[in-house]
Amino acid sequence: MAATQTMIFALDDTDHSFYALEWTLDHFFGQFDSLFKLIIVHVKITPTSVVGLAGPGTSDVLAVVENDIKKTAQRVCEKSKQLCEAKGVMSGVEFDVVEGDARNVLCDVVDKHHASVLVMGSHGYGAFKRAVLGSVSDYCSHHARCSVMIVKKPKAKK
Repeated sequence: MAATQTMIFALDDTDHSFYALEWTLDHFFGQFDSLFKLIIVHVKITPTSVVGLAGPGTSDVLAVVENDIKKTAQRVCEKSKQLCEAKGVMSGVEFDVVEGDARNVLCDVVDKHHASVLVMGSHGYGAFKRAVLGSVSDYCSHHARCSVMIVKKPKAKK
C-alpha cells in the first residue's frame, strides 16, 4: 500500500473556489480510500492591505475591517466543513486559516506539509484582469514545490 500523500486545497470566498472543492472531493475522496490527506487552507488578507490610510481614526477602521475578515474566514471554513460532511469526507481533513499574501502563504504551506499537490479554483479572469490583479494560480504554478492543479468552473451554457 502506498504512503498517504498530502494535498493542499486553497480556498477563498468565491463560487469558483467552492466549485473546485466540490469537484476535488468528488474526484479524489469519498467513495474509496484516497491516497491523499487533505488540508484545506483559507488565506485571509491582512487588515492593513485593505485599509491603505493612516491618521486619526485608522485604528477604528482597522478593527472593523479585521472583524469582517475574521467573520469571512469563519464562514468560509464552516461552509467547507459542511461540504466535506455532505460528501462524506471528514476523516483526516484538516482546516487551516493563515494570514498574508496568498501567493507566498500557499507556497509556504506546501513546503511545511511536504505536499504532493496544490489544488485551487480558477477565477476565470481575462488577460487584463490577471495582469492588473495578479494571479495566485499563475504564481503558485511557477513557484510551488509540487504539482499544481487548477480546477476551472465550466462556463454557463447560453
